[in-house]
Amino acid sequence: MNTQVSERAGFRSGLIAFLNSSLVAAVLILLVIAFSLAAPAFMSTNNVQTLLASVAVIAVLSVGQTFVIITAGIDLSQGAVVGLTGVMGAGAMGLAPGSGGIVLGIVVALITGTAVGLLNGVLTAYTRVPAFIVTLGTLSIMGGAALLVTGGEPIYMLPAAVNSFGTNSVGVFPNIILVSIVLAVMGHVLLGRTRFGRSVYAIGSNPRAAALSGLPVRRNIVTVFTLSGFLSAVGGLLLTSYVNSALPTAGQNYELDSIAAVVIGGGSLFGGQGTVWSSMLGVLLIGVLNNGTDLVGVSSYSQTIILGCVVIGAVFVDSFRKRVAV
Repeated sequence: MNTQVSERAGFRSGLIAFLNSSLVAAVLILLVIAFSLAAPAFMSTNNVQTLLASVAVIAVLSVGQTFVIITAGIDLSQGAVVGLTGVMGAGAMGLAPGSGGIVLGIVVALITGTAVGLLNGVLTAYTRVPAFIVTLGTLSIMGGAALLVTGGEPIYMLPAAVNSFGTNSVGVFPNIILVSIVLAVMGHVLLGRTRFGRSVYAIGSNPRAAALSGLPVRRNIVTVFTLSGFLSAVGGLLLTSYVNSALPTAGQNYELDSIAAVVIGGGSLFGGQGTVWSSMLGVLLIGVLNNGTDLVGVSSYSQTIILGCVVIGAVFVDSFRKRVAV
């Protein structure tokens, strides 16, 4: 019974996501063509590398956010976790010489992010406090903790290998975007090809029916938030390596970009819909939009307005689709 419920939810969501991703892909292609004609530098190797590097962290966060949103939750703490894990990892790297310090920093950062995600999941699943409130609270707590442990000051003087990894590329692909691609592929397989992924869709579609059919609803909610915290820590490490420093406020508003990417890609804030693949299209669309408008001379203030309009439009389409389905 539980397998049939989760499979039906997964199939329905997959079909809708395919239609959504096709539309987003078409818009993305049109934007690339338009910006290539308006600004010849848009397709240059340097600009493509800059564009890909600029969306790498958001791509990682969006993988985790996709899982959370499909369960009808939301993770507002991602940006704060990026900042906290960045400074925690960078601080730990100075405690041991050479590669030992780097390994220690990575472990500390990943444990910190995973612990925050676990806390979010437990509070959401077992106290019945809405995820919006839980993660809004942890956003404030973790943001304050990052400022507290650093005194509000950035951490510099990281091991040379850290910055080398963050700035080097394999062909046209920066190292940090390659990490993002690997994680996105793993997330796509986990969500679309496993029993756990099917149960995530079932929980988001109808949590009561999922529980009655025997699915471990609370345990899976804890798992998706823990995954989001872990991936936020990975994002913090990637950002630290890219800018060669750790700032306590480095991830500010990153959670909004990841939410926007998921929504633009067709993920539903009502739950039960979305795929990692479509979220990655949303990430690319945001990146292309920001990069292209910058090249053609649109101010950063106007870029923010444009992105806001795109997000509202995506949410409107999602709401309209829900009304039609009912």
